[in-house]
Parts: sequence; C-alpha cells; structure tokens
Amino acid sequence: MTDTNPPSRIRSLIELGYVVAFALISKLILDEYIWKFSGPVSLALTLVLFSIWMQRRGETWSEIGLRPLPGLKAKLLIVPQALLGVVAILATGVLTGLAGDALGLWSVAEQPAGVAERWGDVRGNLPVYLLWVTLSWVSGGFAEEMFFRGVLITWAARVFGGKGAALVLAVLFAGFVFGYGHFYYQGLRGWVSTGMIGVALGVLYLVYKRNLWPLIMAHGLVDTLVFTAHYADLDM
Repeated sequence: MTDTNPPSRIRSLIELGYVVAFALISKLILDEYIWKFSGPVSLALTLVLFSIWMQRRGETWSEIGLRPLPGLKAKLLIVPQALLGVVAILATGVLTGLAGDALGLWSVAEQPAGVAERWGDVRGNLPVYLLWVTLSWVSGGFAEEMFFRGVLITWAARVFGGKGAALVLAVLFAGFVFGYGHFYYQGLRGWVSTGMIGVALGVLYLVYKRNLWPLIMAHGLVDTLVFTAHYADLDM
C-alpha cells in the first residue's frame, strides 16, 4: 500500500535517522571484510533500501533530482553547470586544504596515510585504474550525489522546516555527513575538506533547482581527474 500523505517533521526526522544509521552501521560492518570497497557497497545498499521506502511513500527519484530534462536547451545547460561544479569542487578543496595548513591542523605536503593504503595500487596499473574510475562514476558520481545531496538535503530540510534557514541547516548537515564518510581513510583533513566540498555542492544543488545531473557529472569528472593523476604518478 502506498502512503501518499506528506511526512511530518517528526516522521521525517525518524526516517532520516534510520537511513543515516543504516548507511553508517552497514559501512562499519563491511569495513571488517572489504575495507577498500565498504563505502560504495554500503551506499548502494542504503540507496536500494531508500528506493523501496520512497516507492511505499509514493515518491520518486525524479522529485529529488533525477528528473527528465525536457528540450535541447535543458540538456545543453548541464555542461556549463557541470563545469561550474568542477571549479567549485577543486577550489573548495584547495582553499580548505590551505586554510587547514595555515591553522596547523594538517600539512598539505603530507598525504593522509589511508589514501595510499586504499589507492596505492592504482599507480601504473591499468585494470585497477579502470576499476576505480568506473566506481568513481557509479558510486561517487551517481550514488553519492543521490544520497548526500538528493536524499539528505531533501529530508533534512523537511526536518528543519522546509524553507529559508532550514535549507541552510540541511546543506550544512549533509556536508557534515558527507565529510564524515571520508574520515575513515582521509582523517580530519578529509572530513573537513570533503565536508566543505559537500556544502558547495549542496548550494549548487539548490541553485540548480534540485537538479542532480550537473553535480553527478562534476563529481565523476573530478574523481576521474584524481584517479588519472594517481595512475600517472602526478602530484595533485
């Protein structure tokens, strides 16, 4: 039976708590068995669960960002929007990294130990490189944008009231969770830098009227650039 009633703030809070808890707990469990891929797998499981949840509520992914793009103009507009997303990701990451370095929180000259442990075998290894590039689009581009922007911002905004300051709080909350999702292998620097990138993408999500397609493209392009640099042994 489909529930078509609009969710209350309390119900939205409970649903948001469930979905975030499932994502975090499933990842912690998977860390014990497939550490390198625990993030993508737990996120995929979470999205499957949430898709079933939305179907029961009579909601669709198109309502929170994966909507059809009518007309050629709407499709072409994705390109400059995605490029702006790329600039936002890179600029936010660099500026946050330099700010943390200036404050003595970390050193930009040192790579977090978990990065080398997780992706060290990408260097010069074409099959592994192609595997991670594929995952960067499937998990990083699609899944992360669907969850951290589409799901978390939409549900958190409902919890906080839906408009004005609620949207600001929703973007900050989603950015915080997004950053925390990278803490386990990037440490404090990854949490803060990725969290700020999440905030920037959250702002663009609202500016683009909750259209996820440009953010998916931007996220996938930046991750591909990063893995290409790892593969070619270039410093970034």
